[in-house]
Amino acid sequence: MTALAPHLSSFLLEYLPRDRGASRHTTDSYAYSFQLLVCYAAQRLKVKPSELALEQLGAELILDFLNHIETDRANKARTRNARLAAFKSFFRYLEYRAPACLSQSMQVHAIPSKRVVQPLVAYLSRDELQAVLDAPDGHSASGLRDRAMLHLAYAAGLRVSELTSLRLDDLAQPGLDTVHILGKGRRQRVLPLWKETRAVLRDWLHIRPNDGVDALFLNQRGEPMTRHGFASRLAAHVEGAARKAPSLARKRVSPHVLRHTCAIHTLEATGDIRRVALWLGHSSIQSTEIYLRVDPVHKLEILDAGSAPSIRKGIFTGVSDRLLAMLADVRSS
Repeated sequence: MTALAPHLSSFLLEYLPRDRGASRHTTDSYAYSFQLLVCYAAQRLKVKPSELALEQLGAELILDFLNHIETDRANKARTRNARLAAFKSFFRYLEYRAPACLSQSMQVHAIPSKRVVQPLVAYLSRDELQAVLDAPDGHSASGLRDRAMLHLAYAAGLRVSELTSLRLDDLAQPGLDTVHILGKGRRQRVLPLWKETRAVLRDWLHIRPNDGVDALFLNQRGEPMTRHGFASRLAAHVEGAARKAPSLARKRVSPHVLRHTCAIHTLEATGDIRRVALWLGHSSIQSTEIYLRVDPVHKLEILDAGSAPSIRKGIFTGVSDRLLAMLADVRSS
């Protein structure tokens, strides 16, 4: 039997960050996927997690685990596919390091991903967005920080990981006219900022603690703002903004909704999907096409560009007398 722990440790701590150049977020996601799988396998096989062998993580057990997270943990198909992708990556890593598990690896790679429904992206109207941006208290340190985070997240269409990983030197000093972003897949982009965004950033930087931490946004403990911390602050402000824009109460506003909102508003303003892709840092324009299915302005332009076919007025004739007699009988009965 081949011990699992040494291979899994090498995969997460050396191969992903050093050889693949994977981001910290990817490594964390893969580690959590295996944490769930190892706990499930140990409980099912009645062994300690550290005593698990590679051969025990067969395709059948992984399939049972994937069904478990869908049924017992209420995970969606998209989450299931993400967990499966982590397992496939690990077994691909093992193919040259544990040849005895080659057949097992092929079976794991044969597990299909589930097809997922592609829903329309959620976004905020301009009135809803303005209500959210105005929600933070401009007379407190936390309010100034939150207002700067919200404005920057929307203006640059940032992923939450991009926002929380920003450093002070990512802002062009002293004018704050651009922001440098290291995005998904190590892709970099530099975006200009509106004067309104620069103004709220200056307000935050003026009162930001200077304690040697180079993260742009800090929490109450003076530590870098986390993904969950920003999501929590956003949820609190959305709740407050719902009093001004009641339609917000019917929406689930996650940090990614601000990114979608930026994309939709940029598409409406430019009419160019390629510019939206560059602004968001997409590797392929195919990732940006989801916004074309949402934007009603472009749909109306398509409708106006064509001409509707004419419709000839119909005449209700040619019906047999027996049919008319039956209908008359039904009405008289």
